[in-house]
Amino acid sequence: MNILTHAPFHRVVRRALLAILVPCAAFAVLAQPARATTIERVVSSGGVEAWLVHEPAVPLIAVDFAFIGGAIQDPPGKAGTANLAASLLDDGAGDMDSKAFQDRLERKAIELSFNAERDHVRGSMRTLSENRDEAFDLLRLALTEPRFDTADVELNRAQIISMLHRQTSSPGDIASRRWWETAFEGHPYGRPVNGTFESVPNITIDDLKTYTRRVLARANLKIAVVGDIDAETLKPLLDRVFGALPAKPDLTPVANATPQGLGRRIVVSLDVPQAVVDFGGPGIARKDPDFMAAYIVNHILGGGVFSSRLYQEVREKRGLAYSVSDSLVWLDHAALFFGGTATRADRTGETLEVIEKEIHRLAETGPTAAELAEAKNYLNSSFVLNLDTSSKIASMLVQLQLDDLGVGYFTQRSAMIAAVTLDDAKRVAKRLLDNGLLVTVVGKPEGVASTSTTAN
Repeated sequence: MNILTHAPFHRVVRRALLAILVPCAAFAVLAQPARATTIERVVSSGGVEAWLVHEPAVPLIAVDFAFIGGAIQDPPGKAGTANLAASLLDDGAGDMDSKAFQDRLERKAIELSFNAERDHVRGSMRTLSENRDEAFDLLRLALTEPRFDTADVELNRAQIISMLHRQTSSPGDIASRRWWETAFEGHPYGRPVNGTFESVPNITIDDLKTYTRRVLARANLKIAVVGDIDAETLKPLLDRVFGALPAKPDLTPVANATPQGLGRRIVVSLDVPQAVVDFGGPGIARKDPDFMAAYIVNHILGGGVFSSRLYQEVREKRGLAYSVSDSLVWLDHAALFFGGTATRADRTGETLEVIEKEIHRLAETGPTAAELAEAKNYLNSSFVLNLDTSSKIASMLVQLQLDDLGVGYFTQRSAMIAAVTLDDAKRVAKRLLDNGLLVTVVGKPEGVASTSTTAN
């Protein structure tokens, strides 16, 4: 294919250069351990705060940010409002319609994206240093002057509804949705972030404008910047981009919640070759003193590595599934551990039995000293390796701010892990894993039936 017939040559070159420089910038940061942990807390004259990792070796700037609010702030009966609003923030802003706005981004190879999660609306911007001012200006327009033109709203609405149709035949999506709506029935966490067939058609342009005015504010904003920009250059840009946002959000209070339905199994019949299994229960909050011990215990149970108990028992010893894992999930108003797998329909009962047996065994006896030592070593050595791009570094810095962990977390993390004793791990294993499970299964499973029994 001749790229000159499909896009301007300079656009292709800039995109290629940006793709190359993103990992190079991360390498430049990570290759110098002393500088990798140097996180500057930058506050503009207007009071906008950002965490900055200054790395001038590569001409690239990565910006990540998050507004606390997310899909839990969707209006009653209009699930999917945050998701639809986020999808439209870069579809025209100021005096530029969607085509003109996207063309400005394309001509300078500026990457701009937004997405809605349960608790947050997140955004990111990537640009070469030479295009810095224009990139920040386009980000400002997207956040402060989104157009929400009717044609763009209807196009994005149609795409979301099309995706919802696809999800009706996806066992993974069905299992996840049933788990969340059961675990958090009557709570905003039980509503799908993408919305429903009933809610999405009813979201109006006024709903989108009202949502962004309520949620996109300076007081609930966390920002991280990584790359070729220093603190003094960044400060006026922070005011330029975020200074025009409302000072405070207008958020609806959300109650804390604990997963419900423990002890239940919910089977949804679907004619697919495999059965998808989701399972989970209450977790441990991120600021809980037991969190690091729980994080280690979860890694031992099914933290996505070949040495985990679930992987060894389900895949290696019995060949029941290609993969199985679980993770801790911490939200602003709830904490849980959540896992899943997919297996042959005729072995679903056996697979679920093995999973529940391993969870119970770890809850009762805790990990071994060897498992604890191996988990600590892995979690320490893999941490920096997982931050292999500027995007991942910026995303991590935003998450640390959302978790209220402080700029010293990078240097303190190893000591936190080392401080977890075997007695701690055993105690927390029981606390984390001895509460019962809510299980959803989608497919034609054998040996598994729906139950209404719940744990006391």
